[in-house]
Amino acid sequence: MKSSSEEQVPLHEEFIYCCGAATHVLKCGPWKDLSKDETKNLPRLLFMIIPGNPGLAGYYRTFIQALYCGLNKQYPVWVVSHAGHCKPPSGMEMIEDTDIKELEDVFGLNGQVEHKLSFLKKNVSKDIKLVLIAHSIGCYITLEMMKRASELQVLRSVLLFPTIERMAQSPQGKLMTPLLCKLRYILYMPVYLLSFLPEGVKASLVRFALRGMKTCDESSITTSVNLFSVDCIANILYMASQEMVKVVERDSTTIKQNLKKLIFYYGTGDSWCPQNYYDDIKMDFPDGDIRLCEKGLRHAFVLDASKEMAAMITDWLQDDLTKL
Repeated sequence: MKSSSEEQVPLHEEFIYCCGAATHVLKCGPWKDLSKDETKNLPRLLFMIIPGNPGLAGYYRTFIQALYCGLNKQYPVWVVSHAGHCKPPSGMEMIEDTDIKELEDVFGLNGQVEHKLSFLKKNVSKDIKLVLIAHSIGCYITLEMMKRASELQVLRSVLLFPTIERMAQSPQGKLMTPLLCKLRYILYMPVYLLSFLPEGVKASLVRFALRGMKTCDESSITTSVNLFSVDCIANILYMASQEMVKVVERDSTTIKQNLKKLIFYYGTGDSWCPQNYYDDIKMDFPDGDIRLCEKGLRHAFVLDASKEMAAMITDWLQDDLTKL
């Protein structure tokens, strides 16, 4: 049940084309437009969420609302979906109908990095400082963004359950790599057949799949219905297959260059980035802000612990915000 403050949160929803691909944006707060304009009173700071995979903005709805309230409604909190992971509304295609191709392979891992940089360039004034909050593969994307666009005014990057190295060697990676890299096309047919089911039946299937959780965020259930779209699943699995191949060595150079801006948060039972990955990075960067979860939160925290995570992040960033 939502608190009265969260029920009153202004939440603006947009489906746009970015780099020619359908993109879902959720914006918390009264600020719908942060592009440069002398007539507008722009905030000093934007909190931007870089999602994991599946990169559907709806999974982070409760999280951004809780974060916005925890920040006393002083700053906008936005989440931008990965290119092609959302199901576009009626009348909108997955790929923009245009002769101009902005980016090769926008649905791949490199394309998703450029997709986020393009979104910022077109939609956010350069004068606004950024707090990037990344989840899972979003952490790899965020480090790449900081590497490629050093001009970004990043105040902090919070990297939650960071899959930034040795993904195929992780316990979950060993299980999923053969499926993602060689057998993913087999999954398309059952998804295609399930896509014809009524929406209510799809939601019931999602509830059944998540039945093991004591509490499950309602927005996660409605968002998961998007996964019955073949186009969405194809883009999600394609990106995941590239993750297994490309996310190998940790980018220690970029981490070293930005260490004072970074907060890492590792799980204790995370099969995508196991605890020995935490031990290794902690040893390599003893002065870094590298934390180990003591609350037993799952890798996919958005399913049942969005408010708890938002409260922790708000607490971590208090000193930074008071210096603004």
